[in-house]
Amino acid sequence: MTHEHSDHVSGLARLVRAYGKKNEKKKKALPVFVSRLTAPAIDWTDVPAPPVEQFQAGSGWTIGNIVVQSFTIPHDAIDPVGFCLYAEGVKIGIATDLGYMPESIKVHLRRVQLLLLESNHDLEMLKVGPYPWSVKQRVMGRNGHLSNTHTCDYLEADLDSGVETLILGHLSEHNNHPEIVRMGAAQSLEARGLKPRLVIAEQKRQTEVFAY
Repeated sequence: MTHEHSDHVSGLARLVRAYGKKNEKKKKALPVFVSRLTAPAIDWTDVPAPPVEQFQAGSGWTIGNIVVQSFTIPHDAIDPVGFCLYAEGVKIGIATDLGYMPESIKVHLRRVQLLLLESNHDLEMLKVGPYPWSVKQRVMGRNGHLSNTHTCDYLEADLDSGVETLILGHLSEHNNHPEIVRMGAAQSLEARGLKPRLVIAEQKRQTEVFAY
């Protein structure tokens, strides 16, 4: 888990319960990996607490043949993190819920083959949108979310040239549109001369399974 906000953990108890029922005969529970500071904020009221593997933000560990590296992200949560996953020569980066793109995260996202990156909101849509001004300030702040503009700036200046699949996600339902994200990202990639496969992850539509 990257952090404790409800849009990231609301389905966790259901997932743990479903996994437990499916593996009831084997008496297997789904382990949950969460940072040491975030762990106390996870509510297990609706389901028996699964095995919780706590880690220090910035540390790495191995699950099977997958090497996991966590890194701290700038977001208004207790101890938010992003992840890089390595297996069989493939590196996957996951970075959402960050108010800006620090140099440290740019370093972590080098040499990835697949990148899931936030492109949360269109600034003009957010400014005239339905959110209270206090929420708009939070979203636009240094511990908020990446705007389309900030994401495109990263793509145009810093995206690793070896990226094969770029998934832009965590789109705001009220303050963004998939086609706005697609057009902006395509222009930035063209400016760099890069041609990764571009996928826009939508809130209510399951993405395909990505395999390497």
